[in-house]
Amino acid sequence: MKVLVLGATSAIAQAAARIWAARGDDLVLVARSPEKLQAVADDLRTRGGKVETMVHDLNDPVSYPPADVVLLAHGVLHGPDVLQTNLVGPIALLEKIAEVLLPGACIAALSSVSGDRGRAKNAVYGASKAGLDAYLSALRQRLFHKGVRVVTLKPGFVDTPMTAQMQKTPLFSSPAAVGRGIVRAIDGRSDVVYLPWYWRFIMLIVRMIPEPIFKRLSF
Repeated sequence: MKVLVLGATSAIAQAAARIWAARGDDLVLVARSPEKLQAVADDLRTRGGKVETMVHDLNDPVSYPPADVVLLAHGVLHGPDVLQTNLVGPIALLEKIAEVLLPGACIAALSSVSGDRGRAKNAVYGASKAGLDAYLSALRQRLFHKGVRVVTLKPGFVDTPMTAQMQKTPLFSSPAAVGRGIVRAIDGRSDVVYLPWYWRFIMLIVRMIPEPIFKRLSF
């Protein structure tokens, strides 16, 4: 199997890639830092994967060769480029990738539970993920007739460098656990997958809170 990993130096992408490497899959890793990308590639080769690398800024969409699986794991939590990096860039990139995928291929993109309902503490980030969710739903519908799956991955809190400044709670998961969930989701048949699974029920409750009550909350 050939796997294209976009944003390959993220902790979550590395965790999933280690599983594919151990299986002996062919990996094409894309990221913008040559040093970090080389370190990830070297690690995956020791685990049995056949690895190619491409240094590229994912905010600049280009065409990539067809793959059996495409994992988009690129994103930021804060900063002036959140909408560009989390929404505008991925849409432009996936539009190009969708053109070359063959029947039986799978696109899996990292969204977030933050896209399920807007919260004051992460308004722009949540909006970017809500927009990505809507786009992935449309892409799923469009590519269904071509035989290409589109999987929306919705992790909750994950203990990564991106969340280093956040206070850790029992709800935080490890990148390894989320990586395993990603591989299972791609191997399975679900369209939208919460990682870990219990976030589906947490967010169901959050979405059901009436707006007059929700606006008074501070979580």
